[in-house]
Amino acid sequence: MMSEELRKAREFEAAYGPQIPESERPLFHVTAGVGWLNDPNGFSVYRGEYHLFYQYHPYSTRWGPMHWGHLKTQDFVKWERLPVALAPDCDYDRAGCWSGGALELPDGRQLLMYTGRRTQEENGREVAYQTQCLAVGDGRDYQKYEGNPVLTAENLPSGASPYDFRDPKIWREPDGTYHAVTVTRMEDGGGAVLLYASDDGFAWRFERVLTRCRNEYGTMWECPDFFSLDGQQVIFVSPMEMRPMGLEFHVGYGAVYMLGRYHQGDGAFSRETVRSLDYGLDFYAAQTLETLDGRRVMIAWMQNWATVACQTHGARCFGEMTIPRELSIRDGQLIQNPVRELERYRVNPVIYRDILLTEEISLEGVRGRVLDMTVSVAPTSGNGYRAFKVRVAKDGEREIAVQYTPDDGVITLDRSRCGAAYDITNVRKFLARRRDGELKLRFIMDRHSLELFVNDGEQAASLLLYAPESAEGLTFEAEGGIVRMNIEKYGLEVP
Repeated sequence: MMSEELRKAREFEAAYGPQIPESERPLFHVTAGVGWLNDPNGFSVYRGEYHLFYQYHPYSTRWGPMHWGHLKTQDFVKWERLPVALAPDCDYDRAGCWSGGALELPDGRQLLMYTGRRTQEENGREVAYQTQCLAVGDGRDYQKYEGNPVLTAENLPSGASPYDFRDPKIWREPDGTYHAVTVTRMEDGGGAVLLYASDDGFAWRFERVLTRCRNEYGTMWECPDFFSLDGQQVIFVSPMEMRPMGLEFHVGYGAVYMLGRYHQGDGAFSRETVRSLDYGLDFYAAQTLETLDGRRVMIAWMQNWATVACQTHGARCFGEMTIPRELSIRDGQLIQNPVRELERYRVNPVIYRDILLTEEISLEGVRGRVLDMTVSVAPTSGNGYRAFKVRVAKDGEREIAVQYTPDDGVITLDRSRCGAAYDITNVRKFLARRRDGELKLRFIMDRHSLELFVNDGEQAASLLLYAPESAEGLTFEAEGGIVRMNIEKYGLEVP
């Protein structure tokens, strides 16, 4: 039976979502039906299709009591909207249905696992408890499990907080057992990833602490994921209150991946590599799935909690996801590139070879705000150069600049002139792998976003663009020398 809260949310979405013109949305990035979107949830395979849920407040473009929005796709580019899946309508989740995961049960039903948040007054102040809950459905309609919540403070290890206990990511092993990872805050204030197990997906038990922050990488961790990839185990977390570490980690909210080994015998995860998952300005809460053909694909919220006040006046939906990305490991490093399905939507190729570049130039046919463009540069024989720069979303007043300086291997993203009238971070720098001045950059632009992939996915950087869509100029420049440049640029059309 549908609750009044869910019925109201579905009716609101159905009434007001279609009123938002497609021109106000990105062409192929996921947005909310209406209102607010943040973390991706339940990214999973169900009945041969890929489902994505998301943290959702349909009634405004501000964070509010969390619902679960819902979409599905067959190719990660074209998405079909489905009705709101969950609303905060029970005592244990009245303050919000927070992030979680999903999977297909052997009997053909879809199981959702999410964090239920409830508040109560204690000693004259309001406190919020977080527990893990289940819902079961058919890919469209869901009923919350009568045994909720299935994980509470009683299932936490010593020193863990019941007030910061959230974001379950669930999966089923080949032997039929179920596992989930959650995060919690430990007694030292730092985050930890917890592993749980179940024989049927409904009765859960605590297994072990997989890894702890110990206040080395931020404080509280959010939105964990744990999976195997190319012979290694990978953990994702999104830390709060990160401190900068060189050019690898930036201050504030971050996204971190850990490569290592999981030892089945004692249950220990040993870290071997810890690095940023994305080097841009807008990226958080990544979640993955394994595709039907065996690829590991990731999606994330293309936003930063520090910039959520930067909203266009009058906008009726806020927030978008990254393009889904294929993951692999190469030379001990996580590699990520846009899903290959995007290439099916390329149109109008423009190709330039062996352009000798010195001063700033524009090229015929190379402009726009919806594009897939790869640029490669190398110094000419016997000549070095000080810097190479690409400017996008350019109209004489506004621009976003991407600069590479080969002497130190630094890439600088600068959107300080992109048109946002807010006091936010607009410049970020990170190290690209040194290749004697050679560089390959792939730009994916979708109206108001830019995702940059460096050297075939060795680094990725995501950022939102605040310049009006009419700013579509694109220029190239070399400083202090001559570079040889190749360009392959496509438009993108998604009917």
